[in-house]
Amino acid sequence: MSRRTQIYVFVALLLVLAYSLYSALQNSTANSPGVVAANGKFEPLTIHEPRLRLDLLAKLQKLEYSGSHRNIFVETPPPPPPSAAQAAAVAAARRILGPVPPPPPPSVQVPAEFFGYETNPASGKHIAFFLSGDDVLVVPEGDSFLNRFRLIHIGTDSADVQEISSGRHAFVQLVQPPSEAPAQ
Repeated sequence: MSRRTQIYVFVALLLVLAYSLYSALQNSTANSPGVVAANGKFEPLTIHEPRLRLDLLAKLQKLEYSGSHRNIFVETPPPPPPSAAQAAAVAAARRILGPVPPPPPPSVQVPAEFFGYETNPASGKHIAFFLSGDDVLVVPEGDSFLNRFRLIHIGTDSADVQEISSGRHAFVQLVQPPSEAPAQ
C-alpha cells in the first residue's frame, strides 16, 4: 500500500468519525428532557383541576402514624412492650427502700442588698456596698459582715457571699437604684 493510499484511507476514516459524532450529538439533544425541539411544538401538560385541594391536605394533617416506632438504624426488631406484671416489678424495684433522705437545705438568704462597688486605687482591692435596713455596709473582699457572712468575690453584676457557719455560697445580685423623676 502506497503512502498516498494510506493518507486517503486515513482522511476517509476521519470523515466517518466526524459524521458519526455529529449525528450522535444531534440525537442526544433532540431526545433530552427539558429541551424544546427546533420546530417549536410545545405542548403543556393538561391539568383538569388547577385548584389546591384543601380537603386532601386536611385529611393528611389528621392522619396519625400507627405503626411500630422502631429505630431504622438498628437491624433487630424492637422488644415487645412489657406486660403488666413486668411493669409492676420495675415500679417496685424503683421504690426507695429504707428511710427517706432529708430534703436539701434551703438556699442561703442574705438580709442585705448589694447596691454598688468600687476599686480602691491605692491597694487595688474591691469594696462592696450593702444596704441592710437603714445601715450602709462597706465591705472589702475577704471581710465578714453581719456576723454571719463573708464577701468572697465581687463581680460586675453580683457578689459571691459565703455563710460562715455552713460554708454555703449565695450570689447577691446588684440592685439598681430607683430612677428619680426630674424636678419640674
